[in-house]
Amino acid sequence: MGFARACSVALVGVEGVVVEVQADLEPGVAAFTLVGLPDKSLVESRDRVRAAVVNSGAEWPQKKLTVGLSPASVPKSGSGFDLAVACAVLGAAERIDPVMIADVVMIGELGLDGRVRPVRGVLPAVLAAAEAGYEQVVVPEQTAGEAALVPGVSVLGVRSLRQLIAVLCDEPVPEEPVEGQGRPDAMLAGLVIPGTGLGTGLAPAAARGDGHLPDLADVAGQPRPRQALEVAAAGGHHLLFSGPPGAGKTMLAERLASVLPPLTRQESLEVTAVHSVAGILPPGEPLVSRAPYCAPHHSATMQSLVGGGNGMPRPGAVSLAHRGVLFLDEAPEFPGKALDALRQPLESGHVVVARAAGVVRLPARFLMVLAANPCPCGRHSLTGAGCECPPSVVRRYQARLSGPLLDRVDLRVEVEPVDLLGHGGRGESTAVVAARVRDARARAAERLAGTPWTTNSEVPGHELRTRLLVAPGALAAAERDLERGILTARGLDRVLRVAWTVADLRGADRPDASDVAVALELRTGIQRGVPMRTGQR
Repeated sequence: MGFARACSVALVGVEGVVVEVQADLEPGVAAFTLVGLPDKSLVESRDRVRAAVVNSGAEWPQKKLTVGLSPASVPKSGSGFDLAVACAVLGAAERIDPVMIADVVMIGELGLDGRVRPVRGVLPAVLAAAEAGYEQVVVPEQTAGEAALVPGVSVLGVRSLRQLIAVLCDEPVPEEPVEGQGRPDAMLAGLVIPGTGLGTGLAPAAARGDGHLPDLADVAGQPRPRQALEVAAAGGHHLLFSGPPGAGKTMLAERLASVLPPLTRQESLEVTAVHSVAGILPPGEPLVSRAPYCAPHHSATMQSLVGGGNGMPRPGAVSLAHRGVLFLDEAPEFPGKALDALRQPLESGHVVVARAAGVVRLPARFLMVLAANPCPCGRHSLTGAGCECPPSVVRRYQARLSGPLLDRVDLRVEVEPVDLLGHGGRGESTAVVAARVRDARARAAERLAGTPWTTNSEVPGHELRTRLLVAPGALAAAERDLERGILTARGLDRVLRVAWTVADLRGADRPDASDVAVALELRTGIQRGVPMRTGQR
């Protein structure tokens, strides 16, 4: 009788659970039993592993073989357990020393010829292994760079099971030919889910693949929407652009991600983990360093926005936009239930998806930008444009964005049409605005040092009213709006957050009455007669 064990990782959402893969050989009729709550693709590993072992030059044990995946109560899916199963079987058959693989985490799919194919979710899997105390991992060669992002872990990238056996047995490592030279590597196909679109969750330029970065200098005029865009980027505030078609709402939103500061190391790991699990991480780019940009079509379902799917829930658009921008163009055309499902992640920064297969907590701290037309034809706000929409239709169309959802949007700005022929100059470039945003975020981070918050949009209202006090008398106008019902209690807290961001942009120590007036104007749309002092022109 032979016994051996290796380790792998089961992913539940974007979090990993270390799984012990145990192999037991007993005398009897040759059979291969796999237990431990595997899914269909994992059950099929029996045939993949057997063929891979034989084609790698090793002998398959002709005994009763039982492979157990522990803990048995955790659902296990995917083909990433193949490598660990093969090594556990070879350890039980004494082809390799069981001691050599007992504390090694192995992740990878096996082809029938013994080649190791890459799988999705390597980064969160290695993160889970490191947190559990494991120091050695074996991954496919194509994903070794992704696994190496985790500090304190020794990573071995292998091209085939034959190479791994040679390393574990201290034998000469055979050279494996690189197939498919001169054409796309077919092995990388396992990293991308078909149909998701490689550009999903990436900046607009990366999604197009043309290398051209959208620049704010391309936007003509629009001083107030540009100010709102800068305030949104500096404080992480949600934003609504409303106006007729062609006024520049989408053009402005596409440039928001490039204004945001580069991701910190921890934020990059979070974003990369989500993209790796979702199957949209670009091959050859193991670390996402820029804020992601996700713009789903208005026909998107609630599951595609917040996460879901058959079996274990998968990340949705709100998670793909984590630490970046979620742009909902034609927002009133989205299903009402899908929009209302955004309320919880907008407040908490994560989404909890419950399905029969389990409950998954997915990160979802994103900056939301909504774009909406004033009516179905889009000409309601234009003088003499010939809008024929009845008032009841206009009201019904605008009511598709519910009050509770809009109450969570800090900035609401009208985007008016621009006379391109009569506009004399270009606006500030992305680089200039991004520099001010970085300085404002640095001031906020210094003020919030020692707290769990980094941006003004995350600070609770209680802290704003008790610890982070504005200048005396600065809230007089906000209190009047609260009494008149123009503001809700939540709206007052959000006005305070925006006022702090406006003060940070102009380098002030704390907001004054003019900063609060700007915040009120950006939220309510009521002109306050206050000039812009945040540096925009």
